[in-house]
Amino acid sequence: MTNLFNYLPRNSPVHRLAGATKLSALLLLSFAGMTTFDTRLLAALAILSFAMFGVSKIRLRDVSAMLWFTFVFMVLNNLLIFVFEPEHGVSIYGARHEICRLVGDIYLTQEQLFYQLNVVLKYLAMIPLVILFVSTTDPSEFAASLNRIGVSYKVAYSVSLALRYIPDIQREYHDISLALQARGVEMTKKERFFKRLKNAATIIFPLIMTSMTRIETIANAMELRSFGKLKKRSWYAANPFKAADIAVIAASALVLLLSALLTLVNHGRYYNPFV
Repeated sequence: MTNLFNYLPRNSPVHRLAGATKLSALLLLSFAGMTTFDTRLLAALAILSFAMFGVSKIRLRDVSAMLWFTFVFMVLNNLLIFVFEPEHGVSIYGARHEICRLVGDIYLTQEQLFYQLNVVLKYLAMIPLVILFVSTTDPSEFAASLNRIGVSYKVAYSVSLALRYIPDIQREYHDISLALQARGVEMTKKERFFKRLKNAATIIFPLIMTSMTRIETIANAMELRSFGKLKKRSWYAANPFKAADIAVIAASALVLLLSALLTLVNHGRYYNPFV
């Protein structure tokens, strides 16, 4: 089965970082990437994002489903940007260098291509970091991290349960699919696409029923243990800060500071090579 947005245990430096460290780095780097359109910084963040996959020993094929979804959404977003605002780059950079005429009064310009290159770099810089964070952070440790930065432990534990339940849903979907195929319901590529889609829809009802049963079991177990009675709780999976954690947070903070400095140098969020 394809792993979809769930924890992948590995023995790597990234996995050994505290959950609070990875969450803080993600927030700092994401804020730095989202608040700037400096091509140089976005390109560096994109390279860093994919380099971290090698450090974490997470293979790209392990998260291929999320990467493909991101790629399709990125292409669709860029296409819609050009269709609805083909002169947006010209208005941002205050220059116009035409490459060719497309249809009517619509021209392909260097400024528009450069702007949309920055949009692509934003995707390449931010989305891999999010996928990497989820893939390298144990849900229990993630809950402890949220609680450490001030989030209520009830909310943090709810997020942890949701993340833990994603692979369970995948596994149950796979098991129900195999059970239906054993009864003659065809779901392979031998069947027509829309017929397969209709057959796959028959999985939804038993999947909902098993999910409701599991939710009731977990809720009863938590109630029997008086979950939520106290204002604070301890965390078994919480990791203490080490030198590597402090270094990662400091480096992420420096990237955010660099983003702010580039905004001052560029007299705005956009790096303009056309002036």
